Amino acid sequence: MRDVTLLDIFEHHITQKYVKRSGFAHAIAVAYHAFHFAKQYHEDVDIATKAGFLHDIGHFTWYRNGKWDYELYRQNDIHPIKGAERAHKLLIRLGENPIQAKTIALAILFHTDSFLPSNDIERTPLQKIVKWADEKDEEEGGAHHYRTINKERARESIIRLDKMIDEELQSFEKKRLTK
Repeated sequence: MRDVTLLDIFEHHITQKYVKRSGFAHAIAVAYHAFHFAKQYHEDVDIATKAGFLHDIGHFTWYRNGKWDYELYRQNDIHPIKGAERAHKLLIRLGENPIQAKTIALAILFHTDSFLPSNDIERTPLQKIVKWADEKDEEEGGAHHYRTINKERARESIIRLDKMIDEELQSFEKKRLTK
């Protein structure tokens, strides 16, 4: 049994405020991609999916003259830093295992190269998965942040993904016990 579900995270007011900024449709798509990559590469689907869902929780809305300015964002953004801290605090408040919360926060920190002075960082397999999941859903000019999903459909997608995670974890546990 997991300490914290995606639904717990989704329904929290901090998530509603900050993930909404970067788009729930994108966050949910990245979470699904992270689930499938984690399953394919034999990584923890629960941790990968949570990191995928929360990867952009640190986004700041960069506006100029009342309009989103993608170039201003690209030049000045440090959302992975803020996001790692914000996600860690949220997960701990919700009761997530502290080691898992730290692992998720680090995956969020390294999900993009946009804030790094160089691209020579060595990522863990989980960190690579979250990066790939985000890249798989990217659209030119940041358009992926503008896709919309209504709250009920988002909630249903989260519940479905929670069920997929539980089934995968149960399957993994059965295999482990029969070895």
